[in-house]
Amino acid sequence: MLKYLITLLISMVPLIELRGAIPIGTGMGVKWQTAVAISMIGNMIPVPIIFFFARRVLEWGKDKPVIGKFFSWCLEKGHKGGDKLKSKAGKGMFVALLLFVGIPLPGTGAWTGTLAASMLDLDFKKSVLAVMCGVILAAIIITILTLLGFSAFT
Repeated sequence: MLKYLITLLISMVPLIELRGAIPIGTGMGVKWQTAVAISMIGNMIPVPIIFFFARRVLEWGKDKPVIGKFFSWCLEKGHKGGDKLKSKAGKGMFVALLLFVGIPLPGTGAWTGTLAASMLDLDFKKSVLAVMCGVILAAIIITILTLLGFSAFT
């Protein structure tokens, strides 16, 4: 039971997400199919919270003494990156968000993609669907790499 919980919790950690949870879970003896399912669920749990609250927390903290500079920097980066993505993606924002979340590169994933969608004031339902499709794509890629023996953790 513990190995399932660990897999779930790892998939919820920013930057690691299911990219780390699937290989770690299978490495602990969780069947790959179960590790994938648990990791996908865990990766999606924070999405609504991030979409609705992360931007608010950053805006709240931007003028606070200790955290203000960092929060302001995050907001500025989010706005600049979001505007750049929006201008390049145009009407293809759904696909752009899906690929951003789905292609397992450093700094991409459900957390970052959802935060970007929130910063861009994108539609919640479309954003969640794009992120979910991206999570599925990432799970497919990571599962194949894991089953072939490739891992960033070996």
